[in-house]
Amino acid sequence: MQIHTIAPVYDRDSRILILGSFPSVKSREQQFFYGHKQNRFWRVMAGVLGCEVPEDIPQKRDMLLTHHIALWDVIASCEIDGSADASIRDVRPNDLSCILSQAEIRVIYTNGGKAGELYRQYILPANGREARQLPSTSPANAGYSLERLTEAWSVIREALYD
Repeated sequence: MQIHTIAPVYDRDSRILILGSFPSVKSREQQFFYGHKQNRFWRVMAGVLGCEVPEDIPQKRDMLLTHHIALWDVIASCEIDGSADASIRDVRPNDLSCILSQAEIRVIYTNGGKAGELYRQYILPANGREARQLPSTSPANAGYSLERLTEAWSVIREALYD
């Protein structure tokens, strides 16, 4: 059983919540989200927000919080083979109430199909809040170029300024 040990990134000014499925092996090693160099999350977010790509964890955290974005994962613990979302089983979901009770989250997004599926299965019944599924920033999602991902994820920028 793998246990999620990375704390969520948020503050009371967060307005957007992005949820992945479960941290990759590299992310678990680094103790921060999207730690694998091939994952395009940080490049996509920098493109969407008009920022430089953050280089380290403090810069990543600062970029998110400056733009009122919270970040966490759907899963608190699970069985998983390496980093493969397809192998996830025996899921225990995270309790999002810590974020939702302290920040005025306007929109929830999931990073990829597995996160969206798990959100709908485990979290939506508990909180009744729909999440919008975005294409995965994982390198396994080879059908999406960086440019196409950034365009799809630009809905976040629009949601921030609505």
